[in-house]
Amino acid sequence: MDENLIFDLTRQALWIALRMAAPLLGVALVVGVIIGLLQALTSVQEMTLTFVPKVGLMLAVFWVSMSFMTAMLTGFFTDQVLPGIAGS
Repeated sequence: MDENLIFDLTRQALWIALRMAAPLLGVALVVGVIIGLLQALTSVQEMTLTFVPKVGLMLAVFWVSMSFMTAMLTGFFTDQVLPGIAGS
């Protein structure tokens, strides 16, 4: 493995990590903004009010997108990493 291949694999791995984290982070952002607006409108400042729905929805999105994430990771390793290690 030469230096360019390592840099290319690292770049691709970071891109895949970003694509895998995007649904979870997007849900956390949207739910956080909605709950924050509701707290500002009602003047209720309870910490668990933001934490529980955010974690619950993130777990639901993670459960739904597990097959997508698994397919992306296995594709990356079988198409990019393993041939790079084998030297082909």
